[in-house]
Amino acid sequence: MRSAPSSLPTESAKDAASRLHASKTVRWLLWTAGTISLVLGIIGVFLPVLPTTPFILLAAACYARASEKFHQHLLAHKTFGPTIRDWEEYRSLSLKTKKVAITMMTLSIAVSIWVVREHLWLQLILACIAVSVGTWMWRLPSRDQNETNSELSSPSSSADASR
Repeated sequence: MRSAPSSLPTESAKDAASRLHASKTVRWLLWTAGTISLVLGIIGVFLPVLPTTPFILLAAACYARASEKFHQHLLAHKTFGPTIRDWEEYRSLSLKTKKVAITMMTLSIAVSIWVVREHLWLQLILACIAVSVGTWMWRLPSRDQNETNSELSSPSSSADASR
């Protein structure tokens, strides 16, 4: 009997099938939305104006209800998989992911504000979007931040560091 790779969450075929939407039409629409989100997320890797992380998470959510095959493929991806698993299991992002996303968003919004410098109302809207999304993302839990803090405060790690 073949076992599932250890990096993937294990669930029975019945549980996976129960997550799929009952309607074939809705599954097709979710698959289409997931594919569009995935493409936008991949473009966002190279184009700083598009955020990668939200599009990849949206693609994973769509695929979870539309296609177990595509969902598992995203979970197994070496780059996107860890972020998706952290989000699905713990509703958290790594501190590095949050910092990169917020930095790239800030740079993109700053350039956009400069481009529309003659329209104050548009600049204000862009600034409000940046502050809102940045605040929301920063407030998301970071599992690795808690692990780092516990390592820094543990007496054994400071004793090991002095050797």
